[in-house]
Amino acid sequence: MNAFLLEYLPILIFMGIAIGLGLAFLLAAYFAAPSNPDAEKLSAYECGFNAFDDARMKFDVRFYLVAILFIIFDLEAAFLFPWAASFGAIGMAGFWSMMVFLFVLTIGFVYEWKKGALDWE
Repeated sequence: MNAFLLEYLPILIFMGIAIGLGLAFLLAAYFAAPSNPDAEKLSAYECGFNAFDDARMKFDVRFYLVAILFIIFDLEAAFLFPWAASFGAIGMAGFWSMMVFLFVLTIGFVYEWKKGALDWE
């Protein structure tokens, strides 16, 4: 059992050094940093003027729809690059499966377009 635990000794030493350095840096920053707060430094900064509404207000659903569109097209790009790189090896089955994937994404894009997710007032 001691030989088994001895294999974990480098990991424990590494964790101890990491925790020790982390605490040392935090304490050094706490004690060495200048601290002279005033009202201007402690005020909330939002585009140069004071906040006029609650931070926990509801967002318009269009923000979420645009975020979903971004994720969809980000995933599309993430799938298209490896597909294009291995296009010669995957054959016609790979080509048509990607065409079905792109068709489904296009249907989703047209749906969001028709719902007005991309129209801003």
